[in-house]
Amino acid sequence: MMSLSTILAIGSGGFIGAVLRAYINGLLPRTVAEVPIGTLSVNLLGSFMLGALFALFAVTTIFNVHTRSFLSTGMMGALTTYSTFAYESFLLIQGGSFGYAILNMSLNLFGTILFAGIGYKLVNVFY
Repeated sequence: MMSLSTILAIGSGGFIGAVLRAYINGLLPRTVAEVPIGTLSVNLLGSFMLGALFALFAVTTIFNVHTRSFLSTGMMGALTTYSTFAYESFLLIQGGSFGYAILNMSLNLFGTILFAGIGYKLVNVFY
């Protein structure tokens, strides 16, 4: 069973991540060449940061379980958004923009994996 302090850590991180996602989406244009750039940006950024965080978690003990939960499940979980990516891809398909839908899906899927790996490897260079 999860402790109340872990639940609060995740919820607090989630609040910050969700606000950060909305803020970043507000800074960027809605689309670039029909690709929803805000969603792609938060997914790439969050994946990079999560990869870096998990690399840090693996090489150092300075993060306790609550801090790890706050940063990973809470903050990065709320910053990134699979459901919005899925819906925006559906809208592109429904609107007949099949090429842009495939581009959006490819950038989100392969880009987030690549960025998580880059974040992870980057931390390993310094530790």
